Amino acid sequence: MMRALRVVRAQLRASIATALQYRFDFAVNGTLALLWMGVTLVPLIVVFGKREAVAGWTFPEMLVVLGWFVALKGVLEGTLSPSLLQVIEHVRKGTLDFVLLKPADAQLLVSLSKIEPWRVIDVAGGGVILGVAFQRIGHPPALADVLLAALLLCSAVLVLYSIAILVVSIAFVAVRVDNLLYLFQSVFDVARWPSSVFRGTLAVVFTFVLPLALMTTYPSLCRRRGRRFPPLRSGSAGDLDRLHPAVHLRQLVVHGRSP
Repeated sequence: MMRALRVVRAQLRASIATALQYRFDFAVNGTLALLWMGVTLVPLIVVFGKREAVAGWTFPEMLVVLGWFVALKGVLEGTLSPSLLQVIEHVRKGTLDFVLLKPADAQLLVSLSKIEPWRVIDVAGGGVILGVAFQRIGHPPALADVLLAALLLCSAVLVLYSIAILVVSIAFVAVRVDNLLYLFQSVFDVARWPSSVFRGTLAVVFTFVLPLALMTTYPSLCRRRGRRFPPLRSGSAGDLDRLHPAVHLRQLVVHGRSP
């Protein structure tokens, strides 16, 4: 465990040093991140300028969903996406062997090989949006709700990671799969809206196939007393079942054996 933490610390230090080599680019990317957060608020402002609630969600409650979405978007585009896109590039160039031969867990190395530090702005911005949302609601969430929301947030990160690993594993068979990762990032934008907004087939897809509901809606439901959602079997335990096939597929493709 301590060895893994040292590897993560070294990867983070290297990514920060690389980012600070181009300070103007770092500042521009940080400014664009702030601009993007402002743009994400526009649809909510437009919609709630005409009505009081959407699918039973008020404006402050929608802000809670948006806060989770912005924070997770920062995690996805700050760690998972750039790192796993680099894996695809290694596969394309035939340089992945240099990573596999290093005296550390290969999956850990490729999963955090490239970190974009300015995405911390997204995570902080998500926290600010949540703070504003709870101020408008009129009371902070209970401690039990915060702990449950944190558990679901960890589950959401595991789901994001497992789906990304599954997509990247296809690169060993079909090299040009980076567009699939970009497609997933685009589909993830749907998570800015509560799952109850969608009906029929879309509701099933965004709850069970691509569980976007788990990522943003469920943590937001933790503070809506009297609201019920499916049990955590489809949540924190279910995402472990989703993560295991991803790791299993990676072992089969890279090493030709079961874990």
